[in-house]
Amino acid sequence: MTRSEFVPRLVLNEICDDFENVDQIILRRVNDAAAKCGFTIERGEVVQALGRLVADGLAKAYDLRAVPPHSQELEGMPCVDEIEEDFRTYFYRTKKGLDLQLSDDSWRPLDDDDNLKPDWRLTPEA
Repeated sequence: MTRSEFVPRLVLNEICDDFENVDQIILRRVNDAAAKCGFTIERGEVVQALGRLVADGLAKAYDLRAVPPHSQELEGMPCVDEIEEDFRTYFYRTKKGLDLQLSDDSWRPLDDDDNLKPDWRLTPEA
């Protein structure tokens, strides 16, 4: 698996069980896993991965608010190039995204004890 394949899978993994915001959860958790693999992931790379997931129908973006209506699905990928002050833009997997995530876990770098698998490696980009 290449880095350009791996990062979207890490991001998808973080939005499979709940609505998540880039700056509050996704970026930190993706980097927690990446650090165990020996590298870091920049915020722009996470945003790019989210855009790809949305474009591929694996995730959707939502505007979540404390007041009614509490959520609104957004059309396509919103602009989240800057850190939000009010943290209203969240992402959540689609059924297609969940199906992909559940279909194969061979891409996962960490074992059940949260340690790096000894045989896990990224393939250089072509």
